[in-house]
Amino acid sequence: MGTRKLRFIFTLMCIATLTLSAQNTTTQQQAQPEKSKITGEDLLGLKSGADPTKALRGKTPGSSRKKGRPVVFTIGDSTMKNGQDNGSNKQWGWGHFFKDYFDSTKVSVENHALGGRSSRTFISEGLWDKVLAAVQPGDYVLIQFGHNDSGPYNTGRARASLPGNADKDTTVIMETTGKQETIHSFGWYMRKYARDVKAKKATPILLSHIPRNMFTTKDSVAVIRNNKGFGAWTKEAAAMEKVLYLDMNKLVADKLDKMGKDSIQGLYYGDHTHTSRAGAILNARTAAEGIRDLKDCKLKKALKKNF
Repeated sequence: MGTRKLRFIFTLMCIATLTLSAQNTTTQQQAQPEKSKITGEDLLGLKSGADPTKALRGKTPGSSRKKGRPVVFTIGDSTMKNGQDNGSNKQWGWGHFFKDYFDSTKVSVENHALGGRSSRTFISEGLWDKVLAAVQPGDYVLIQFGHNDSGPYNTGRARASLPGNADKDTTVIMETTGKQETIHSFGWYMRKYARDVKAKKATPILLSHIPRNMFTTKDSVAVIRNNKGFGAWTKEAAAMEKVLYLDMNKLVADKLDKMGKDSIQGLYYGDHTHTSRAGAILNARTAAEGIRDLKDCKLKKALKKNF
């Protein structure tokens, strides 16, 4: 066999080998499932200031405590604390302004909410353990979730809780880690917060989440209430644990209705959920008013007079 013919055969064999290798690589790549893309509102809370590792390295819960004075802790999502809590994105959470309605000689107020978190992930990311460790007898903990408790269980943001208030759970394989995680109902998580706080001889207050800039119909001027779903489940959880409940969703929505559809547009910024500075202040004042009018709530004694 001639040299040219041998070279030709060798070349064909190399081409065949490369082609087969490329096909195998393509097949392997196609066999691997693509991770879910995070888009739209799921991106909220992923920017600087909403990183749980940064939050865990941040201000130590209970650091404002002064001898003989209770601490008021607030936990929730970006409607309570947005981004770095400095308005850099022109969005504010109401927890930033909540302290302005209290007499600092009687209590201190600490906002430990974090954007993008749900009742489930605030616990699973270790945020709750750190706050709870700082809670002492006589303290207060305001707990507000719901905005982020819908969506996928184990893909994308993977932060949803099971709907309802039952003692039910399900186990999933997390897309990001490949590990198992047991997911409970929204009400189960809210009741856990309440039980944990009571075990510390402190007072939990469960709050329904603030309303969105959304109306019952296109031409309506009535803001949508969340008296079903997460709002109802929060109320049920409070009743089951016999703890204080503040229907902030209704209180804020009632104010928005009176202001009118056009007037409230400036209270939100960027979307229908997150508030501007003015909106956050309105919500903080509403929460303080709610505390003042809440039956059997001793925290009202620490409010400033005539705010």
